[in-house]
Amino acid sequence: MTEIWPVVHAERRALARDLANVPASRWATPSLCPGWDVHDVLAHLVDDASTTRLGFLRRLAAAGFDFDRCNARGIARERRADPRDTLAAFRAVSGRTTSAPAPPATRLVEAFVHGEDIRRPLALTRRYPAGPVLEALRHQLRTSGRLGGGRDRAAGLRLVPADADPGAVLGGGIGIGTGPEVRGSALALLLAVSGRPVDPGELTGPGAGELTR
Repeated sequence: MTEIWPVVHAERRALARDLANVPASRWATPSLCPGWDVHDVLAHLVDDASTTRLGFLRRLAAAGFDFDRCNARGIARERRADPRDTLAAFRAVSGRTTSAPAPPATRLVEAFVHGEDIRRPLALTRRYPAGPVLEALRHQLRTSGRLGGGRDRAAGLRLVPADADPGAVLGGGIGIGTGPEVRGSALALLLAVSGRPVDPGELTGPGAGELTR
């Protein structure tokens, strides 16, 4: 994880900077993650950054091996009454390298997807590093929806990251998968396969409607 952690740490610091001046009234804005507002997502990021492998297994067992219940308890534990205190807690854990027992690329997925879960509803923008976003997309396409991935959503489609170096795309071609084409930025494709809405026109091609339905 030596290559991934510097990217994750940089993304955490960038998100903390972006949120520094968000007024209290905006923290209840619904995020892109269904059922969570932007304060919930930040509390979830605090919980994830604080989690150790053993701690995660203990909490998951205590939640009856229900991932949604485990996440909800983590948010309740880390969400402060004042969002500024939650943000301070996020800054305090932003340099940690602990993780749940999951593939290292999940940390990239978390940083980019949850970053956009918060930023887009707040009209904040960030230019993410292209290579790591593509690696996060690759991971989601290898991982089933049951485990939080996007393989099922993208089945039967050919995804073309229009902003990626063709030589860097999985398999060295210009796209990933086979079937009707969906073209867009690697970030937009990552969000779509992760079950997030994207803006009209971000994805094009004959398979775009199927991926975003």
